[in-house]
Amino acid sequence: MKGKKVGTWGFGNEHELFVALRGEGLDPDNPEDVEIIQQSFDMLALLNRELDAAEAMTYNEYAQVLEAENPETGELYQPEDLVVINFNDVGTAMLQDHVFVDGDWLAQEGNEDLAVRFLAASFMGWQFCRDSFDECVQIVLDNGPTLGEGHMRWQLNEINKLIWPSPNGIGIMDQALWDQTVEVSLGGGVITEAPGDDAFRTDLAKEAHKFLSGDAMGASYTPIEVEVTPGGE
Repeated sequence: MKGKKVGTWGFGNEHELFVALRGEGLDPDNPEDVEIIQQSFDMLALLNRELDAAEAMTYNEYAQVLEAENPETGELYQPEDLVVINFNDVGTAMLQDHVFVDGDWLAQEGNEDLAVRFLAASFMGWQFCRDSFDECVQIVLDNGPTLGEGHMRWQLNEINKLIWPSPNGIGIMDQALWDQTVEVSLGGGVITEAPGDDAFRTDLAKEAHKFLSGDAMGASYTPIEVEVTPGGE
């Protein structure tokens, strides 16, 4: 990325990128090393060659590129046309999309039970979308048909990959990934000291498992093959 125009959404999404750059001796604050550009939440700037590199989620923006036509070939972009840097491989990936709850609210009578039931309902939903893929996609299309079916199918398949398998059971914190997130946060100056042992808890998620039927770990989960469609239609 040295000397390149590199996009980032900001809003906290830049930390994985910035720590990775510093690990390679590049200063994201020095435009002579790399030019950091505010990126919109799509891949248009990359596709229009306004950026050399752009941030993408596997379940969304990456597919937007694959669903676009490569002007050099007249065909859809292929994975081999792209250089993909996976921050899980780099070692700077951070946990995202948690369930947060205010400790004072949780301490009020009856609210732990409410939180447990909320978690159980969420876990049941992800079990359903793992086991009833087509029906889950249709529910989303019926209620929010902003994106095409092809893109929705890609999204669900990739999100399922992020959730399943869950060796400790769905919703249980992965300690190693937590520790890595803390390390990256400290290295990037997001926080000045490591959070305490009470920063997360797993007992409510474990209690929620008692409401689940079927497989809460997805040990035998296998993703499906999703056809990439032009424009995600």
